[in-house]
Amino acid sequence: MSLTRRDVEGIARLARLEITEGELPVYVDSLSKILSFVEQLNAAETQSVEPMAHPLAGEVQRLRGDAVTESDAHEKYQRNAPQVAGALYVVPRVIE
Repeated sequence: MSLTRRDVEGIARLARLEITEGELPVYVDSLSKILSFVEQLNAAETQSVEPMAHPLAGEVQRLRGDAVTESDAHEKYQRNAPQVAGALYVVPRVIE
């Protein structure tokens, strides 16, 4: 699949990216190559591949014990905060 300059400009606008005129051809080429590679992957025959229930079939993964190893120090950390209410950090509103 080949993207056009207009496609990349639309993607950049949606992603809130500022792409300069000099960078635009590079993005068009790179994104087109990525989409072409994805098309190649989609063409791979996967019907006969059996799904895996676990990536380490027949293996045992060592897990650490589920035990508390650190003490609760939230009060210590919140002493440095400019404003705290109900054990929560109070921050300026950014969305109206």
